[in-house]
Parts: sequence; structure tokens; C-alpha cells
Amino acid sequence: MTSRFTELVVDCHDPERLAAFWCEVLDFKVIERAKGMVEIGSWAPTVEEVRARQMPPTLVFIQVPEGKAVKNRLHLDVSPIDGSTDGEVTRLLGLGAAKVDVGQGSGRSWVVMADPEGNEFDVLRTLAPCEP
Repeated sequence: MTSRFTELVVDCHDPERLAAFWCEVLDFKVIERAKGMVEIGSWAPTVEEVRARQMPPTLVFIQVPEGKAVKNRLHLDVSPIDGSTDGEVTRLLGLGAAKVDVGQGSGRSWVVMADPEGNEFDVLRTLAPCEP
């Protein structure tokens, strides 16, 4: 008996806005919409593919009435694939993210940011190929 990690759910006020933000960040597409819910991913899951192997999870944004009150206990880490970490931070700031301090201190190799509803995430080192 086995389970698969298929979705990560984010409670939020505006699922459409957060889905649009994260689609831009991750180059994902909307794969399902319903009242108060938007699911995004890099692929459209099918039962057969999920049963066959572990696939990347989708992100599901669910509308809830309450606001975010404390630092998230779970967060996403993202790594730029075709530019520098600093360049990616600048791009994400332009999309509506903000730099935040969660007590990480200075001199870290990652940057802590928050999406437009305040959910923390980290921008890690770049995975872009090194130039010779």
C-alpha cells in the first residue's frame, strides 16, 4: 500500500491572484478552476500517470475567510534555472513578492520572500549553467 504526494494546498483570500502569481514564478498553467479554487501545475495529472510513478505535485489555492496570522510552518523553495539568484529576486519583486525577515539573519545563500498574500518562500541558489 502506497500513497503519492499529488497536491500542495494553500489557503488564501484570492485564489485567482495567487494562482496567477505562482504561474508566473514557476511557469505553470491553470489546470482546474472551481468556485473558490484554482489548481496549477506543470502537467495535467491523470490517475494512470500518478499510479505509475511519482510526478511533481500541483498547487491548489483554496479561498478561506481568515487571514494569515503567523509564519508558515511549510514553505516552498524555488531555484532559478536560467539566471542569477539576484536577478530572480528582482523579477519576483516585480511580480508582487516582497523580501521578508523571518529571523534568518544576514549572509545567507538564500533570500526569504513572501507572495502577494504573505506566504513565505525561499529563493535558493541558481541552477543556471555556469559560463565558461
